[in-house]
Amino acid sequence: MDLDYALLVDEPAKLTDNSTAEEKSIYEKWERSNRMSLMIIKHSISDTIRGAMPEEENAKKFLSQIADRFVASEKVEACTLLSKLVTMRYNGKGNIREYIMEMSNLVTKMKALKLEFSQEILVYLVLISLPTQFGPFKINYNTQREKWTLNELIAQCVQEQEKMKQERTESAHLATHSHGYKAQCQSGSGEEGLDQSKVGDVGVTQWRICGGGLDFGGGSSFGGVGGEVDDDLGVKGRRGRWELPVTMVALSRY
Repeated sequence: MDLDYALLVDEPAKLTDNSTAEEKSIYEKWERSNRMSLMIIKHSISDTIRGAMPEEENAKKFLSQIADRFVASEKVEACTLLSKLVTMRYNGKGNIREYIMEMSNLVTKMKALKLEFSQEILVYLVLISLPTQFGPFKINYNTQREKWTLNELIAQCVQEQEKMKQERTESAHLATHSHGYKAQCQSGSGEEGLDQSKVGDVGVTQWRICGGGLDFGGGSSFGGVGGEVDDDLGVKGRRGRWELPVTMVALSRY
């Protein structure tokens, strides 16, 4: 049985008393196919859609009415998908590979709606959506002659994300240790030693200065009259008592 016969062929003329045997055979074939097609279509769509459609006994016309109803819906869906795509922004959290794949999935959906984007445009949309911490990464891409494919962009972004995670971990470790060290001095008329601690290779030093100030020698002073820096980078303060937290960068004996 040709179930789709009624969908491919228009309804033949109604039978009359003068209809030939061939005409009767063709009409019966169409009528049987139309009845089966109509039943299958109605059982394949949701009750909401079926209830919104006017009564129609011709399967081909009924299918055409459904298609007409969804023309407007496709336009709305295309606008929704496009709006979501161009406004997506990566917030720096979560897996960046999954984020880019989500953007790629939107492009695939729009392609089904006959709204196509080239891979090059998608790559630029992804780069635009990246936050400011990816600034050097984007500059590096823009200065290159070669253009990345989507897969290459994903690989580079994953590598950059792992690099930034490592840098954040090292910075947090550095900050934790730098705040863990203190140097204190006691008030009094005599000179008291003030310890310092160097953190990491970059020579970040956390000082808590007590007394009148620090004198670094060579006419350079900090806080007026105060202590001096000995050969071992120890600090000696004198006179009075006050405290000032200072972070000195690249102060190292190396």
